[in-house]
Amino acid sequence: MIAKEIQADYKKRINRVFEFIDENLESDLSLNTVSAIAFFSPFHFHRVFKFVTGETLNDYIIRRRIEKSASDLLHKNIAVTAIAHKFGFGDNSSFSRAFKKYYGVSPIEFKKQNPNRHSKISQLKSKKGQEYPDYDQYICIIDHLKNWIKMNAKIEIKEMPKMDLAYVSSIGPQNLENAYATLIKWATPQGLMNDQTKMVTIYHDSFKVTEASKVRMSASIVLNKPVETTGEIGLTSIKAGKFIMGKYEIGLDEFEKAWTGLYLWMNENGYKKADSNPFEIYHNNFKEHPERKAIVDFYIPIE
Repeated sequence: MIAKEIQADYKKRINRVFEFIDENLESDLSLNTVSAIAFFSPFHFHRVFKFVTGETLNDYIIRRRIEKSASDLLHKNIAVTAIAHKFGFGDNSSFSRAFKKYYGVSPIEFKKQNPNRHSKISQLKSKKGQEYPDYDQYICIIDHLKNWIKMNAKIEIKEMPKMDLAYVSSIGPQNLENAYATLIKWATPQGLMNDQTKMVTIYHDSFKVTEASKVRMSASIVLNKPVETTGEIGLTSIKAGKFIMGKYEIGLDEFEKAWTGLYLWMNENGYKKADSNPFEIYHNNFKEHPERKAIVDFYIPIE
């Protein structure tokens, strides 16, 4: 068993790798190139990366490229050829083969089969090949969602300043609570936890295109002063910019519906998602709410 201190060091190094891969998906991401980012030998890095992520480096990179291309197909009006080149595929045929292997349909068919391109409506099509509902059923789902959003969300366009954050990575929602526990354990003796502390979850993947257990998130707190980090605690920031903000008071089982509705609102109001990550800011501990509801703001970055 690897000692906890060594595990934390490994995770911190792999966090640098996650960031490097996200920023260089169209570039050379060979084992030698990526292992140098983590300051490991290629042989040792290969083992550590699989230990932390459960995937080989090559499998992870291919998945990220395919999933990011799927996200672009959903959220951007870009030709398939341009998307293929953007994510390092030499031509349309190699891109289509890789895409179909992962999602079961070609990129063009995937785009057609997601009529509401910005939504995350579950059960319309999964990677296991579930069929879409018919058109009338689809419209019914959309109408119900619009009504739910009107009743449960306050949506506005908001300019946000840059936010500096300390974070712990979580792969899969099943690990998010432990990531926050690790972060709070580190932050408390630093004097960073008080009634004004903002807790933020950043989503580096979309549940619409990534298997839930592999969705990478950052459990974060907003910093109001420079800090030194230790172990697996990392530092990052959310750039200043324009966001769609949805304010909610909802149960945990309504988060997916809330995100879906916010993307639907974005689509119908003519906004385009920017190339940065959506996030949530929490305003209470849902366990202390009389109805166990979260008071939370959802943010989608827009161009």
